Amino acid sequence: MPADNRKGPLLPMAAGCIAGAIEATAVWPMEYIKTQLQLNAKGSHLPYNGMISGFTYTIKEQGFFSLYRGLAPTLVGSIPKAGIRFGLNSVIKDNLRDKDGKLTLGRNFVAGLGAGVAEALVIVAPVETVKTKCIELNKPFINGLQHIIKTEGMAGIYQGATATAMKQGSNMGLRFMWFNEYKRIITNDGQVPITPLKSLFGGMSAGCFSTLGNNPFDVVKTRLQGTQASQYAGTIDCFKQIMAKEGFGAFYAGLIPRLSRVVPGQGIIFMSFEAIQNKLTKLGVF
Repeated sequence: MPADNRKGPLLPMAAGCIAGAIEATAVWPMEYIKTQLQLNAKGSHLPYNGMISGFTYTIKEQGFFSLYRGLAPTLVGSIPKAGIRFGLNSVIKDNLRDKDGKLTLGRNFVAGLGAGVAEALVIVAPVETVKTKCIELNKPFINGLQHIIKTEGMAGIYQGATATAMKQGSNMGLRFMWFNEYKRIITNDGQVPITPLKSLFGGMSAGCFSTLGNNPFDVVKTRLQGTQASQYAGTIDCFKQIMAKEGFGAFYAGLIPRLSRVVPGQGIIFMSFEAIQNKLTKLGVF
């Protein structure tokens, strides 16, 4: 087994923390518009219906910086979230390797799934709930958080945890499975280093693959974390109601805005992660 196949968690955790902050800041405006479109249930009226019109309307009516509303809780969560994701993924992969240090597609999926569920329960569920409600209520972070606690109690910041774990777990499982297999092929099983441009493309393709695969979970998660979540009895009921009242197509609401946010975002985070990890290794930090 190659000596560098197994790594401790500290290096990928540190690189993931830095890469997560870079990625979250870079693509937040797309996430803002995507969330608005997903909260717009059939029959309600939003003054725009797509990414471009959403940008135009928001900037005109509320100013450019309103596109960054809800970023604060996400940015605070993005640093430890990405650290947990990359660090735990590395640990699980190390424990799933065969005697030759190899990983199958299935084991790569399981490693990503485990990391995704863990980050969802520790960080993503409360942060995403506050973010979603701040956007829907059109309130800044502190005011939105105070409103949630006042009207719903502390439980209000942990709505949709099951749907979030399903979404995040499947997301990371698909994403890491794709990127790790792509990296294996590109680097000839680690014989040659991966370039930043190839990391960028690999991350973008992984983001596209995972988004197409699990957008229904993202829609359900968003509905359960919104201010109208009380109309749903739970995750399964939310699935059933959306299907019955809005049809299968509703599960792909916000797909294009989500792709426009996730695809470049994953290109940025995987490229940043690989570059930062290599730099930290060369510096002998870990």
